[in-house]
Amino acid sequence: MIVGTAGHIDHGKTALVRALTGVDTDRLPEERRRGITIELGFAPLALRNGVTAGVVDVPGHEALVRTMVAGATGFDAALLVVAADDGIMPQTREHLAILSLLGVRRGVVAITKCDLVDADWRAMVAADLRAALADTPFEGAAIVGVSTVTGEGIEELREALASVIGAGAYDRGAAGDLFRLPVDRAFTVKGTGTVVTGTVWSGTVARDAAVRILPAGRVARVRGIESHGEGVDLAAAGSRTALALAGVEVGEVARGQVIVADDAWKPATALRADVSMLAGTALRLGPRTRLRLHLGTVEVGARVVVAGEPLGPLSVRPARIVLDAPLVARAGDRFVLRGGARITTVGGGVVTDPQPLHRRSRPWPRANASASERLEWLLDSVGKTGLPVSELPVLLGLSPAAARDLLTAEVTAARAARDGARVRSAGAQAAVARRLAPAPSGAAEPSPALAADRAWILERLLASGAAPPSGPELAAERGHSVLPAFRILEKEGLIVAVERDRWYHATVLEALLRALAGALSAGAERTPSELRELLGVSRKFVMPILEFCDRQGYTLRTPRGRLAGPALRGHGTVG
Repeated sequence: MIVGTAGHIDHGKTALVRALTGVDTDRLPEERRRGITIELGFAPLALRNGVTAGVVDVPGHEALVRTMVAGATGFDAALLVVAADDGIMPQTREHLAILSLLGVRRGVVAITKCDLVDADWRAMVAADLRAALADTPFEGAAIVGVSTVTGEGIEELREALASVIGAGAYDRGAAGDLFRLPVDRAFTVKGTGTVVTGTVWSGTVARDAAVRILPAGRVARVRGIESHGEGVDLAAAGSRTALALAGVEVGEVARGQVIVADDAWKPATALRADVSMLAGTALRLGPRTRLRLHLGTVEVGARVVVAGEPLGPLSVRPARIVLDAPLVARAGDRFVLRGGARITTVGGGVVTDPQPLHRRSRPWPRANASASERLEWLLDSVGKTGLPVSELPVLLGLSPAAARDLLTAEVTAARAARDGARVRSAGAQAAVARRLAPAPSGAAEPSPALAADRAWILERLLASGAAPPSGPELAAERGHSVLPAFRILEKEGLIVAVERDRWYHATVLEALLRALAGALSAGAERTPSELRELLGVSRKFVMPILEFCDRQGYTLRTPRGRLAGPALRGHGTVG
């Protein structure tokens, strides 16, 4: 659970965090010399019933709003801070707008420095705040007067925060979701090496897991995990987390990059999105208007293109956003747009397609479309290329289980009835190898050489069982590239890519799933070592198999090992 500060410069945010947590989040010498927050600060906040929330302290200076947005994108609840002697100021209003654009819906308001004003003045500030909060998500938020000098109101504020956190219905994604952590800091620790920190947005990651750093594409291993200063074996969604990474230098990772563990995540230089402008914004967006887009911890130059008239305030329109540099997004992600002659927050939106085929792809037909509508549009846009099911959680903003449910409930019936075979299954291996792809009827027969490669690969993978050679190894054996044959076999559902460049014969994989179902029956929890023995696979192969099963929902990762996931039913004795 993440609580973040917001408010104008010098309104006492850092002093208030120190009073609540005992931690001074201004760690940089320049911050202490100037008495202002420049970088994001972090502290654990112990609340009643043993709950510990992570507090993110953000800068309030106008020139540092980009840093504030980088922190605010991970907030579950906000602590809006207004100084009693100043009242509402420009950054109060801008921070409030940013919180609303990012979907932060719960919070508490603290009127700080109450020791500097009398009761009448404090009441006037509270009344101004109520008026400013009207028609915002924080309209009914508790307003607590505090003083870090006298201690007034600190415990009352702590209780108000506990109530907000206890009452919140915070959705950090379903169990088994894809792991993602936007990086907000990267540094070196002596004896540990490269460390990155951030808030886990979705999924989980375990010690020794392989991860990718996007958009650069570097691969690393998680050698250690900390949360709130404590070493843990598993980082879960909604937690402030530090990952020690092996195999990457600190200069190769920075704020704005994203740590992921699945191949479905891909950088893109364009997005489809539903975009809205703030009320009172004078800027009218045209296709050549230059803006700064803030998503997660990244900031990138962008242009927003909508059909028809330029986008004005108080309207939500589907748009194409063309980016100056690649970023990693997921459908449903919220972002902030800043621009104008004096750079301010002008609007924001929600990503509806994080990976359009082309930078000039047209916006979706309408805003606020459902996941099933967007899936229909995606299928129409890719045409004969098809869509791998493994990419749908990112493209639609759904958990892997929800994406499979959508296919079963809507796509299989509706599109297969209309188009004949846009959604194909592969016999007994449908749950493993199902892909969205065009019907093969009428397709040209493969050449004799390609047919020979296809038959040879099938025989080779079946013979190698649970220890198949990699794609490059098979190509070396064959003496030429066999990737076209792999693609054909994948579409036929006869082989399955369990990891990058390593495929399993579908029959072998189905046997492994049946063995896994037996090993995890009746709620059993098994460590990777135990599963290696029970499945009869070597150390080299067990972790990629388990990570594949995590992504597909066959297993659920725990601090100790694995439990059976919902998708494993039907493969054995799970129950």
